[in-house]
Amino acid sequence: MARVKKEKTLKEIFLNGIIEENPILVLMLGLCPLLAVSGTANDAFGMGVATIFVLVCSNLLVSLVRNFVPHQIRVPIFIVIISTFVTIIDLTMHGYQPELYKNLGIFVPLIVVNCMILGRSEAFAFRHRPLQALVDGLGMGIGFILVITTLGAIREIFGNGTITLFNRELVSLGKNYQPALLFIMPPGGFLTLGFLMALKKKYWKTG
Repeated sequence: MARVKKEKTLKEIFLNGIIEENPILVLMLGLCPLLAVSGTANDAFGMGVATIFVLVCSNLLVSLVRNFVPHQIRVPIFIVIISTFVTIIDLTMHGYQPELYKNLGIFVPLIVVNCMILGRSEAFAFRHRPLQALVDGLGMGIGFILVITTLGAIREIFGNGTITLFNRELVSLGKNYQPALLFIMPPGGFLTLGFLMALKKKYWKTG
């Protein structure tokens, strides 16, 4: 007798993106913007907010229209949906957070081709009901924003001696601190990310 696969609860779907299938520490998706804009906690958090907005909105809309979308052309439609929300956050950030927009640069428009967002549209939103798709987007987005902000804070404190968030300097090691510039360079991003992955694997085992 074939076993019926139990459907996950909303809580399980939400926690899945934060812990079990964290898009960065487990699935290793979206690493390009992660490493490029995580030199400071403020920039990293800004990219996280932009990403979670696009992810949640596109997941919800893809799920709402999934019964009307021919399977053969689903990917182009996903891209049109995602690019619509990217345009919204791009113009909003440009108007209300010009300094952050300047720091993030081309990586805001490039959210359109972020494999994490397109992957969730294909793997989850297109196959599940709107509420489940919405919760999945929230879980994945929060998992992404937690890791990218933590990564940015670690790189900034070691590489610059400060931690800035919401455009405010929250922590400063003082003028006598000798920064390790490696941390704010791309190799430092890879090293810090590897360290976080190792900690996740050692102390927060899943499955």
